[in-house]
Amino acid sequence: MKNPDILRHAKGESLFTDDIVVPEETLHAAVFSSPVAHGIIKRLNLETARQTDGIYGILTADDIPCANQIGSIIQDEPLLASSEVNYIGQPIAIVVGKSAAVSRAAIQEIEFEFEELPAVFDARESCHQGQLIIPPRDYSLGNTEDTWQHCDVIVEGKADSGGQEHLYFETQSAFAYITKSGGLKVISSTQSLTDIQRCIASVLGLPMNQVEVDVSLVGGSFGGKQYQAKTWAALAALAAFRLKKPVKLILSRDEDIRITGKRHPYSTDFKIGLTKEGKILAYEVTYYQNAGAIADLSTALLEKTLLHTTGSYFIPNVTATGISCRTNLPPNTAMRGFGGPESAFVIEAAIFKAAQKMGIDPSVIQRKNLLQVGDPLIYGMNIRHNQACQCWEAAEKKYEINEIRRQIREFNESHQLQKKGLAMMPICYGIAFETIFLNQASALVHVYTDGSVSVSTAAVEMGQGVNMKIRTIATWVLGIPPDKIKIESTNTARIPNTSTSGNCSTDLNGHATQSACLIILDRLKKFAAQQLDIDQPDDIEIRNGTICLRGKETQMTWEKLVSGAYFQRINLSARAHYAIPDVSFDFNQKKGTPFFYHVFGTAVIEALVDCLRGTYQIETARILQDVGNSSSPLIDKGQVEGGVLQGIGWMTIEELNYADNGSLLSDNLDDYNIPDICFAPDIEVDFLENAENSPGIFSSKALGEPPFFYGIGAYFAILQAMKAFRPTLAEQFSAPLTSEKVLLSLYGK
Repeated sequence: MKNPDILRHAKGESLFTDDIVVPEETLHAAVFSSPVAHGIIKRLNLETARQTDGIYGILTADDIPCANQIGSIIQDEPLLASSEVNYIGQPIAIVVGKSAAVSRAAIQEIEFEFEELPAVFDARESCHQGQLIIPPRDYSLGNTEDTWQHCDVIVEGKADSGGQEHLYFETQSAFAYITKSGGLKVISSTQSLTDIQRCIASVLGLPMNQVEVDVSLVGGSFGGKQYQAKTWAALAALAAFRLKKPVKLILSRDEDIRITGKRHPYSTDFKIGLTKEGKILAYEVTYYQNAGAIADLSTALLEKTLLHTTGSYFIPNVTATGISCRTNLPPNTAMRGFGGPESAFVIEAAIFKAAQKMGIDPSVIQRKNLLQVGDPLIYGMNIRHNQACQCWEAAEKKYEINEIRRQIREFNESHQLQKKGLAMMPICYGIAFETIFLNQASALVHVYTDGSVSVSTAAVEMGQGVNMKIRTIATWVLGIPPDKIKIESTNTARIPNTSTSGNCSTDLNGHATQSACLIILDRLKKFAAQQLDIDQPDDIEIRNGTICLRGKETQMTWEKLVSGAYFQRINLSARAHYAIPDVSFDFNQKKGTPFFYHVFGTAVIEALVDCLRGTYQIETARILQDVGNSSSPLIDKGQVEGGVLQGIGWMTIEELNYADNGSLLSDNLDDYNIPDICFAPDIEVDFLENAENSPGIFSSKALGEPPFFYGIGAYFAILQAMKAFRPTLAEQFSAPLTSEKVLLSLYGK
């Protein structure tokens, strides 16, 4: 089945927020934001700017009708700063004019004075000062303190991972206008509609039913539009509400990069103990998370980091502590992997260092400690369905690991200044929200009298192909061609109380769609049984739009069946609700079953390092992925390929640099590098066979987040190549591992 969204994207026909045709009277907003990382607003003179030709209004915190607060988990985020500012880019005023250019020009006329206060940008320093988002969180399994004495090998170290720019194609965008009832309709580039709806209602003092949020397509998110899209939507809504005019707010690329939050940087201490055979007995880890100035989703993300502390491995004794540190950077936020890759990098660093001390390859330790069915995880859940070992073994066999190692040895022996390295990267990622109430979704399905079908869900199409997967589900259940099914925009008036559309979007919304379609199908089969004069509706099947009786085609078509049912006053609409079963989690006890299932896989990464220049190339990424029973193999392969490349970028070339005053230096695509087609490795993706996943929709598995983890293998492949050139190289685990770091490590003291 062809994906029509891809064709529209390729032709440039897809309409995103800034492409929508708006009324002539639409105004355009720009945001005046803090130029200092921490300070007190001493003077703010807006009069000259207000007098600028083409300006219709400038709004501050004093113009907010109700609550100047948009924090979700923690109420620490004003929509507009009124007295104190806590990061460069924090919104202070919204300027509204006849064009975006006019509004941005008027910002230059604003007169201001700030009293600068001390600022902190380092997570460890923030922790030292006691600037925490919440008290430290800790998890444990077994008893590490009593286990160290039984360990033959103990190593300790530090691992740092950097932030990462989301760099979605479509910048943060919103368009708001007043409805006939006096409420607001907001079109936003977001993946969290209800969060925006709730936020705007609170800011403006409206009931939620007076705020309608609609999303057709989102030009990429990767988590950047999960929480932070509401700031820009709420500002557009505030301006529209106050000025009684439609208002559009579109961030420019440099604004978006400069003032929005990134992936959380982490600085981590670890200690690991093993037997001389390589069995891990104990692991202690302390994560210092750089949250930025606002809580945002930092606490939820830190929880995910802690839950994934041991990665793909069973470790019987674990102590993990997470510290969310408040700094004066823009609030860091959700990004692909949602805290999981940060902990995976640390456990892999610990294994690498232990392997070096033991004089063995890290893969020996990795393989010996892979999860098995029944193994308990740090949060008390036992692994139910486990493909960790199968993926590893299938990868070793399919990709002929021993032959690759032989070729790398021969290359390294014959090349003095070029070296190759190999790393294997197993993954394990839990699917579902540990915040249990989020694990629900609804679907609304209409069948029209001509046989065409409309499907509405809470799933948000962000380029990941969820619309096509929902269409496929409806196609399979109803037994009709996919071109008869239309996936509607995501809308809070049709689907209320939406959960965040993330990694388990297809599972949640797919199950709801399946249930709604089955309700309609049951009605139609009963009607068809009457028409065919049989007693058993289950003897009827619909295949490609034709009604079949006991496997044989009849003269009745889908269109005739639907039309006849309508004239018999049979309901052709259905709404269904789905909640993931058998999940629970106690945040106080830190125990439970927060995940529906786990996704596994193994990557084999090869890197080539020019040890004279410090440059490198990730040559190949071979991936054996557990997908269950894929409903859309092409989409799933695309998710894996995109995820691994994005993960490689995080580990290698994507470096965020800040000035001493907290301003972002790498705020454009000249100074911030991302993987391009020339940097990309040769990626081979294969699916694990015979790995159906009964909990997933049609036995499939979610694939949005897990492939990102494979990029970690690129880091250690480069490190292996560096060790081949300089065996005495001291391990310093600091990502991204840029060419500059490679060169300094190879030749620095």
